[in-house]
Amino acid sequence: MILLLAGTAEARNLASYLTDAGIDCIASLAGATRNPADLAVPTRHGGFGGADGFCAFLEAENITAVIDATHPFAEKITARTAQICKARDLPYLRFERAQWISRTGDAWHRADSYADLDRLIPKSARVFVATGRQSLAHYADLQDRHLMCRVIDAPDADFPYPNGEWIVGRPPFSQDSEMALFQKLKPDWLVVKNSGGASGKTKLAAARALGIQVAMMTRPKEPIGIERREQICDALDWAEQWGG
Repeated sequence: MILLLAGTAEARNLASYLTDAGIDCIASLAGATRNPADLAVPTRHGGFGGADGFCAFLEAENITAVIDATHPFAEKITARTAQICKARDLPYLRFERAQWISRTGDAWHRADSYADLDRLIPKSARVFVATGRQSLAHYADLQDRHLMCRVIDAPDADFPYPNGEWIVGRPPFSQDSEMALFQKLKPDWLVVKNSGGASGKTKLAAARALGIQVAMMTRPKEPIGIERREQICDALDWAEQWGG
């Protein structure tokens, strides 16, 4: 039985391929998003309850291999999972989409940490935050900019800073819809995690077309020595080796 740590479009696609290939698989979703899209395999929702809970789940479900297809910036999940699998001699694969690469016309500025944003983004700028609700704790130094944070689900709480607002929207977003949104909101800057993938590129194309500056957050470093795949066919080959 393969455990698929999901939460991305790539994980959803891989789940479908695993089902078609007849490979036993159970998926896990952290539960960060309300009403997530259905997967093609049995799915559990919510955290495991720490390392001990995760180990107990591996034993209870007779997991023979783990595919980590969580978000490229879910570094804590990836680090913990890789460490536990290594300790248990359990095959582990990090399935992660390729990063975005800038092209002619892009106005990208590298940000290795949230602290870099205060240096990059001018005072009084209008900033479209596409790094998620949980990242807002890192924006305390940008309270002299106007922040517009896009979230999938309408928040129950007010915006954490007096200089900002929630923008509610559920992906996927087309380039035309992104351009229309940016023309309405008039951001000077866009803050994005370099998560890769086709769906997220539309906001970058819209920013390029409208001349919006982009602060591109670099990916966290992955654990050393792990197996990694970027293509779904390669991940499926790996799954057939350990779960077929």
